[in-house]
Amino acid sequence: MNKFWIILSHTYMTRLKAKTFIITTLITLLFIFGIANIQPIIEFFSNDEADRVAIIDRSEQLFDPFKASVEQASEDVELELFSGTEQEAEKAVEEEEFKAYVTLDLNDNQLPKATYYAKTISESKMQSILEQQLQQLKIAMATQQAGIDEQKLNIIYEQVSFEKVALDESAKTDEELNQARGIVYIMLFLLYMSVMMYGQMIATDVATEKSSRVMEILISSASPVSHMFAKIAGIALLGLTQVAVFIIAGYGLILTKKDELVGGIFEIFGLQDTSLSVYFYAVLFFVLGYLLYATLAAMLGSLVSRVEDAQQLTMPIIFLIMIAFLIAMFGISMPASKFITITSFIPFFTPMVMFLRVGMLDIPVWEIGLSIGILVATIVLLGVLGARVYKGGVLMYGASNSLKDFKKALSLSKKE
Repeated sequence: MNKFWIILSHTYMTRLKAKTFIITTLITLLFIFGIANIQPIIEFFSNDEADRVAIIDRSEQLFDPFKASVEQASEDVELELFSGTEQEAEKAVEEEEFKAYVTLDLNDNQLPKATYYAKTISESKMQSILEQQLQQLKIAMATQQAGIDEQKLNIIYEQVSFEKVALDESAKTDEELNQARGIVYIMLFLLYMSVMMYGQMIATDVATEKSSRVMEILISSASPVSHMFAKIAGIALLGLTQVAVFIIAGYGLILTKKDELVGGIFEIFGLQDTSLSVYFYAVLFFVLGYLLYATLAAMLGSLVSRVEDAQQLTMPIIFLIMIAFLIAMFGISMPASKFITITSFIPFFTPMVMFLRVGMLDIPVWEIGLSIGILVATIVLLGVLGARVYKGGVLMYGASNSLKDFKKALSLSKKE
């Protein structure tokens, strides 16, 4: 047992001091800081002045109502009546006196039409504002020409009343679903990135130790099985350390900026009123998902002698994680479908898909318990198989023949 803890601490401290770990952690902390301060950052780089647009009104009647409509819709666009020629307006745009210029006129039906001129037409926001408000002006003028009462027209365009009522009293409301959807998005992404990163780390660690012949020294002082589970636990502890740093940093920023975050991105992602049970299941499925894929990664990593081979042999793990992530993304829009229900009990998909169902639906406890039971049983089974493969695999050197080396590793483990 002492040797287990020695290997665990060695794995943990070696990775903790690694430059890649420190740089990755610092970059993520900067990203968290940037998200928490996104509004001040945007305001710092944005120009407070409104974009000036010159208007050449050939109809001599559209400018005033168009200007009033645009000013009501946005404060970022300022319209000015231009009395010069189009050539003079074009020159003013080229000299950046105006952002653009627009010619207004009436078509054959005496309804407004416009042409927009600018250096480039890549900035669609301002163009969209001008087009939408000109459309509103066209509707108002067409209504007046047709003799339709404006009040009746407002009734026609009024948003239809469409209420959603769940007959099942235990079902979540639309507001609760929106809140859950945000936290599920975040947790799925974190689970996907963490499992992929730390699983790959275990496989490459084992391959690196074998390629440098360090493995021969390690297995002479401790059993390969102890070495395997110590490495899995060490990387898990490293991951928890990194996640803890992110949580502490995020929580600190939340405390200092809680007044700014309330009602903004903090509320959009459902971090205000989410049930504590969602966070509990997030941690539970995160740990179980890590153990499942980490055991696979350690087992496959023991079959190769070079880091390059480790990356190739762990491709099935990456594909499984990607498939689970894509299924979960699909399930966010329809979490109650049979496909999502069935795949939530497949152990390689359970950490993401069952967590999705827990976050989005009110499902029976026995379903959650059954999926966790299947997942734990699969982890134990992979642990037993992985220990045998690892025991023989760490003694194998030379070129890897992919998954065919399983049989050779198992036969070597029986001889030990």
